[in-house]
Amino acid sequence: MAVPPPRDLRVVRPSSAVPPSGRTALPSLTGARFCAALLVFLYHTTLLSNPIAPASAQTFFGDPGQAEDLAWFFGSCGYIGVSFFFVLSGFVLTWSHRPQDTAPRFWRRRLLKIFPNHLVTWVLAMILFAGAYTPVESWLPNLFLLHSFLSDPQTFSGVNPPAWSLCCELLFYALFPLLIRPVLRIPERLLWWGAGAAVAGIVVMDLIGRYLVADTPRVPQLPLSFTQMWFSYAFPPPRMFEFVLGMVLARMALSGRLPRIRPVWVAALAVAGYAAALTVPAPFSFTLATIVPIAAIICSLTTADLSDRRTLLSSRPAVWLGEISFAFYLVQGITLFYVRERFLTGSYDLPAALLLEAVVFLLTLAAAYALHRAVEQPVMRRFAHGRPRPAPVAGPAQ
Repeated sequence: MAVPPPRDLRVVRPSSAVPPSGRTALPSLTGARFCAALLVFLYHTTLLSNPIAPASAQTFFGDPGQAEDLAWFFGSCGYIGVSFFFVLSGFVLTWSHRPQDTAPRFWRRRLLKIFPNHLVTWVLAMILFAGAYTPVESWLPNLFLLHSFLSDPQTFSGVNPPAWSLCCELLFYALFPLLIRPVLRIPERLLWWGAGAAVAGIVVMDLIGRYLVADTPRVPQLPLSFTQMWFSYAFPPPRMFEFVLGMVLARMALSGRLPRIRPVWVAALAVAGYAAALTVPAPFSFTLATIVPIAAIICSLTTADLSDRRTLLSSRPAVWLGEISFAFYLVQGITLFYVRERFLTGSYDLPAALLLEAVVFLLTLAAAYALHRAVEQPVMRRFAHGRPRPAPVAGPAQ
């Protein structure tokens, strides 16, 4: 007699309304995108130094003790937010995959999704601050999103600093048409092994970065060299395992093998993962410490949407924020770093610092909305799907 799965690990099968392409909307995952972008924002606002002016403070908090405590506590937020984006990217692209789609059509949509926003923010960053100090040889790699493949810190973190992760996304998009077929062919009984293999790949990459990559010169406040930091965090190929994990999780969802995990256990995993990220040494704190909680969150939100259960992240405001999250992620490199260095110099007491945090957040949100409405939406609406093919002309009746 078959033994039923434990209550907390019940699988959720897609409803009969799910089309073969798996394009059922998952609003909670859309809302979660903004949470990831917000984590990156919190990390950036509490940095002790400004990325575009290292001699200046980025944090608004004037009390050294407060500033250091906040920088430590939110220091893992950026790592978690980026890792969440990478796993979610693999999940969403696999979930929405259309069997009749071609690689050129897919690449067209994805390039039009990321490049217009990137070009606008690249130009703004170059005009406002980056052009004054970015080496000329770094301009084109940054423009064409190749800069994270280069280990020079001035290159892979140059111009608009958050854009480094787009190099990883570009690699994911390039390889997705090659990866989707073998992922779809994984036998259902082996999907958990596939997920485990992706996590094992993360472990291997972290071990290589920690013990086989040159460990000097050191990054301030990290037990890593600049080359180790680049390999373990910014270099695109090692980040492929997070993307593939997302693809395997989507396969589980489409085949009805995604576990339903109680929210209390998801919350416990998230807290434990965050505590681990604050405790374990780099590079294990970048991804490995929180990869299982990230996967659990995506599973939980997906099963909620498939079961038609409302969540806070599936509400209309959360979904709207999720839709502008990509623009929010990109513009913060300008609204935070440039505005702080140019207009909001100095340090502040706690109430004033919190007020300025709120002001910069609203400024970033407004800039993201403008970028989304003026660039991202029109480009996707006009060009992403190409021109419709004309209907065949009926021949004369015989």
